[in-house]
Amino acid sequence: MGAWFSVIILSISVLDAHLRETESGDNKIRTAKLLNDNYYGAEDINRLRRLRNKYVHIELDEPILVMNAQFDKQTRKEMEKEAADAMEMVIKAFFHSPFI
Repeated sequence: MGAWFSVIILSISVLDAHLRETESGDNKIRTAKLLNDNYYGAEDINRLRRLRNKYVHIELDEPILVMNAQFDKQTRKEMEKEAADAMEMVIKAFFHSPFI
């Protein structure tokens, strides 16, 4: 499951950096504003960003994962799907404007 977490977390970081450079030219703009103002398909990336935030900004009262989550087949399948979706979004973003 650590690999799926890594893919999700790194994917949004790569998307963020790529879109700042290609779509806005402003490395100080917040990701949410960048997506909402400049990018078609922003809702998928915002969903990924919210998912990443759940994993990175832990709420102790409502943990997103439990200790033995890696043994739950349903949780693993969901994580694998989210990671695959994240990779697909990165690929689409890179080829959205391939000549920039």
